[in-house]
Amino acid sequence: MPTTRQFGQLAQSEFDLAIIGGGMIGTGVARDAAMRGLKTILFEKEDFCYGTSSRSSRIIHGGLRYLANYDFGLVREGLREREILLRIAPHLVRPLKFLIPIYGNFFHKLKLKTGMILYDLLSYDKSLPNHKYQDKREVLKAEPLLADNGLRGAYVYYDCQIALTERLCIENVVSARAHGAALLNHAKVVELRKKNSVVSGVKVEDVLSGELTEFRSKLVVNVGGPWLDEVVREVRRKQEPLARTTKGVHLVTPKLTNEAFALFASDGRVYFVIPWIGFSLVGTTDTDYEQDMDAVRAEVDDVEYLRAEAQRAFPSASWDRIFYTIAGVRSLLREEVVKESSVTRRHIIYDHDEKEGVRGLISVIGGKLTAYRGIAEDIVDAACKKLGTHSACTTAIERLPGADSVELERVRAGMDSIAS
Repeated sequence: MPTTRQFGQLAQSEFDLAIIGGGMIGTGVARDAAMRGLKTILFEKEDFCYGTSSRSSRIIHGGLRYLANYDFGLVREGLREREILLRIAPHLVRPLKFLIPIYGNFFHKLKLKTGMILYDLLSYDKSLPNHKYQDKREVLKAEPLLADNGLRGAYVYYDCQIALTERLCIENVVSARAHGAALLNHAKVVELRKKNSVVSGVKVEDVLSGELTEFRSKLVVNVGGPWLDEVVREVRRKQEPLARTTKGVHLVTPKLTNEAFALFASDGRVYFVIPWIGFSLVGTTDTDYEQDMDAVRAEVDDVEYLRAEAQRAFPSASWDRIFYTIAGVRSLLREEVVKESSVTRRHIIYDHDEKEGVRGLISVIGGKLTAYRGIAEDIVDAACKKLGTHSACTTAIERLPGADSVELERVRAGMDSIAS
């Protein structure tokens, strides 16, 4: 593949797969498809990892809170993918110790204990330690800023953190390119080429030059995230939105804790206070958002909500200094009858041919950062079926470019110290 932005030269070929969206899932699809021998091209209208992928809580986890919704399958999927990422990206995905402070009565403690046991059972193949209990004295000795009124102790469990999601995304780009894919950033898909209910490619604007180029493809995969509905609006026969979009806000503050905390807000939602590259990351919110996806930002109410909840949990800490805020939009399955935080994080592959009679187009709705690799595998499986080809997925085995042996041994040594 050419390595320069020669759109005209690339457009001379017909691709098997044209991917719209250069976030974590999109670049994961490009890597998987290229590794299976599909002729693949990806378009991202901004820079890679511009949207939701760079604005998350940066946790690689099974989703402890999803147990409350009895979504054991989703939790198991996340825990399985967590272990895979520890293997293929040990230089980026690191174990992270979490504390859940215990307040309230015996039944609240019992509920948390049940959740801890289930989390351990669902992660039966994990390399991380099982949960344990710490009494009040131990907790306050380690975290003196934590509210001690009514504190009974804390449960300790492990998930993982990826401090730089952007780098994980770029390593997927590098790997995809190494396997023959073409990936273009600052390349905006402005139109889907459609004739007689068949999508056969895309029209793309080179945002850097203004040049318009048409690309032919046997299948177009829409992984536009919050922009998903915008991408397919002109070719759909149905007009109701496919996705429910919700806003998540984080605060970046001076470092306030030694370990990560999973906490319950006054409205019952779970939020986190997490050490992050020398700071604390506090979040997140979860509110419906249907405005300009490129103009999303934290509002005063978002900041005050998080500040008030964090101050309630850590009353001795100063919350007067906030370095900046991070605001992003999630693209979730369209569920109208439940509150935002209860909308499932599962993904579906929406076949526009089966649902609406538009051939050559599939869209991906929902999904989590943790599960991006497995979601990409599902997408490429579906694409291969449509293209009449078959090739095994190897992304769970082949490590990402930065995971060299020296780094791997160093990380293994660090994990051994955690287990001990």
